[in-house]
Amino acid sequence: MVIIKTKKEIEILREGGKHLATVLYKVKEKVMPGVSTKDLDKYAEKLIKEMGDVPAFLNYRPAGARTPFPATLCTSINEEVVHGIPSAGKVLKEGDIISIDLGLKHKGLFTDMALTVSVGTVSNSTLKLLKVTEQALQVGISAIRPDTRVGDIGHAIESFVRPHHYGIVEILSGHGVGRAIHEDPYIPNFGQKEKGEKLLPWPYYLQDI
Repeated sequence: MVIIKTKKEIEILREGGKHLATVLYKVKEKVMPGVSTKDLDKYAEKLIKEMGDVPAFLNYRPAGARTPFPATLCTSINEEVVHGIPSAGKVLKEGDIISIDLGLKHKGLFTDMALTVSVGTVSNSTLKLLKVTEQALQVGISAIRPDTRVGDIGHAIESFVRPHHYGIVEILSGHGVGRAIHEDPYIPNFGQKEKGEKLLPWPYYLQDI
């Protein structure tokens, strides 16, 4: 069930989102050949704490996991899909791409964001992949309108990606943020029009008490 946020919660989420973007783009600047994913992780943790916030992923244990996540940043290199664990032994090299996925807790509410970054000079095929996937994100965002259903968003993304002959990961999805790290609505990168949960239009929020 989608959790409707209060006006105050939305303001806090906007603040937290700005903090998160600031941190993640600073981490992006550190991505270069010779840097380990552990270096990036420690830098992200330092920046979050300096802003007075809390790393969301560090020691987070989702349902079904045997152990908590041991890092602040998720770092996934090349063919790794998501949620890679940083390590001093994983050193970036020219031509890699890396997903840096980060969450933080700001004034009690969670935000979550990821970027895919090229390491030095990458191949033309990699540049195309980065361009198409970034465009797919914008297509999905553009599909969000008052009373949009989740299936409409996924359908827009899938319809854009398929002609480029890229695969779509079907066991993971986008998700809501707020009172928990992962919240409804869950938004896959595929779907059917007019199917799934409906997104309520602004300003359909609960009034503050």
